[in-house]
Amino acid sequence: MKKEIIEKHLPLNEYKKAVELLGREPNLVELGIFSAMWSEHCSYKSSRVHLSKFPTKAPWVVQGPGENAGIIMVDEEKGICAAFKVESHNHPSFIEPFNGAATGVGGILRDVFTMGARPIACMDSLRFGELSDPKMKYVMKGVVSGISHYGNCVGVPTVGGEVYFDSCYQTNPLVNAFALGIVKKDKIFYAQAAGVGNPVIYVGSKTGRDGIHGATMASEEFSSEEEVEKKVNVQVGDPFIEKLLIEACLEAMETEGIIAIQDMGAAGLTSSSVEMASRGNVGVKLDLDKVPTREEGMTPYEIMLSESQERMLVVCEKGKEENIIKVFKKWGLDACIIGEIIEEPVIRLFWHNEKVAELPVNILTDEAPVYYRPFKVPQYIIENRSYNQEILPQPEDLNEITLKLLSSPTIASKRWIYEQYDHMVQINTVVYPGSDASVLRVKESRKGIAISSDCNSRYCYLNPYEGGKIAVAEAARNVACSGATPRAITDCLNFASPEDPEIMWQFVKCTDGMADACKILETPVVSGNVSFYNETALENGKRAIFPTPTVVCVGVLENVEKRMTKDFKDEGDVIILLGENTGNISGSEYQKLIEGEFKGTGQTIDLKFEKTLQNSIVEAIQKELIKSAHDISEGGIAVALFESSFGRNLGFEVNLNDNIRSDFLLFGEEQSRIIISVSPEKEEEVLEFFKERTIPAKRIGVVKGNRGIISHNGKEVINISVEEAKQYYETGLEKNL
Repeated sequence: MKKEIIEKHLPLNEYKKAVELLGREPNLVELGIFSAMWSEHCSYKSSRVHLSKFPTKAPWVVQGPGENAGIIMVDEEKGICAAFKVESHNHPSFIEPFNGAATGVGGILRDVFTMGARPIACMDSLRFGELSDPKMKYVMKGVVSGISHYGNCVGVPTVGGEVYFDSCYQTNPLVNAFALGIVKKDKIFYAQAAGVGNPVIYVGSKTGRDGIHGATMASEEFSSEEEVEKKVNVQVGDPFIEKLLIEACLEAMETEGIIAIQDMGAAGLTSSSVEMASRGNVGVKLDLDKVPTREEGMTPYEIMLSESQERMLVVCEKGKEENIIKVFKKWGLDACIIGEIIEEPVIRLFWHNEKVAELPVNILTDEAPVYYRPFKVPQYIIENRSYNQEILPQPEDLNEITLKLLSSPTIASKRWIYEQYDHMVQINTVVYPGSDASVLRVKESRKGIAISSDCNSRYCYLNPYEGGKIAVAEAARNVACSGATPRAITDCLNFASPEDPEIMWQFVKCTDGMADACKILETPVVSGNVSFYNETALENGKRAIFPTPTVVCVGVLENVEKRMTKDFKDEGDVIILLGENTGNISGSEYQKLIEGEFKGTGQTIDLKFEKTLQNSIVEAIQKELIKSAHDISEGGIAVALFESSFGRNLGFEVNLNDNIRSDFLLFGEEQSRIIISVSPEKEEEVLEFFKERTIPAKRIGVVKGNRGIISHNGKEVINISVEEAKQYYETGLEKNL
């Protein structure tokens, strides 16, 4: 086989390993299968050794990593579980924003309902470059449109998410899609093939040429000049077919006979057949000429590597296939037998009765390359240690700074985005987008589910270990502020090239921090995804994204009626600060505003204190001691106070007595702080409640009037009408589009 053909599929060292394991040279179809299954996206060859440090078990974990989605118990008495996962669709969303983002939603939904769960919620975690770039405006609008189109049409609400803007994403935006579904514990399905002679059924849409080599594209860097060439790698989705597929799959699962079911996601028919066979320690024989296609002349190579959307692979009991097929055809979907389970653990492919490929399953899975990549401390980390924020000049007008922060795209209201999403369909959403966490009712139960997505990549860039801890902690803190106990996380680890030792150091340290946080906060990792090569070749080098380990935390409310929001509720309520102010602006939105870049050693966090804080806020909410709770994050305490005032247009008068420079005090982003409001008659009880739990708690002000007034050591430093601040906050993003 020609060298250029080999190198298009595999590095030469991996090709040599494949030949050695196989005992012969693979043909083109087999080479394509190796290329997909040994890609970074499918094999986790650079990350696998580090992912093993994540905690994955807890009494409430029903299914951890290794399946299509993770599952936790929500209501033990009624056997109600939640299945969920987050996954990336980064490169496709830059090349073709609408379809790239839309198919990211479709793919993550299939991961959830493959488990037997009915999807009830989606979220999205988005990262874009600066909106001063017309191309980035186009990409952002296309991504948001794609997400809203798919989610709205398929009838699953998009209930929240997060959006950050930084120049490192200018040529490599991130689109991470999350979905959650509800399933009874005794109705869970797995992707583990079994039963020699059992038929393999193809269901869903027909196979086309879209998405071929999508998994390998997700495992390499690219330059913007290559976009047109790679458009063929971007799948095209149809949410109306997806809706039919959801209903057909859930109905078929109620029909006796299904043994295993798997989404045809990354690497399409290749990964779905190989992974099901591997989990069941069996083999699969497929007749590729029986696969329904929508384009003439498709080859076995194209059929195996196509990533056409809305397709599933089903293994059922022999003799019950007609009942299964009948269900899918009732819903207007293709459904046909394309193969069977065989005893020999190989994938054996035929084309018009001629064998065109045969590969041992374990070579494609267990024997995939595993790299322990070298890593070293980046030079910028060493240089940042000498940064001293005290040398910065202190601005005179803090009102102006506050309004600029409130209107910055990263902090400003994302209403322009989430109003395009239907977040009410299925009528489960009880806390809408815009609060610290979204909350869903669980039908047939008094319990609720809270979900929040978080990752401050600036912290991860400046201090990957602490940033990794903070990503987990803040997602969990947001969930706790809603009144829910954080139960588990799913993650999407977005990094640049693992072949760069400095990038690999970021990955190792971020995951170290995440693992430590998950252990102490008791939030095991139950599913996830790794997305490497998020960088772009430029004329003068490469642009790598900041390390962005997106975390989605899922929590459970014992009583959904006791959910909490961030909004101040009544005039006269007392405002209390939980936690301590230190005035650290490293990695903050304020630092970006005044310096235009990020310096210093980032933020740090005490995980044991954080765990106590989260436990305490959940307990206080369930005891109905407080009336609002809001995590202090981007923009610091000043921004958090105004965000709490917007919901009911209630002002506040606050006095902070910390011995810290005013701008650092107001806009610092130190961790483990929450603003709560309580009725005056419960002030003493609440202060004592937190004191008993060793949580610093002090009265800082009162809900009052229609202006936001903050004094520092008795001197007024901010005085802005809530109406004006809200106007800046609500229109900040739109004005940049």
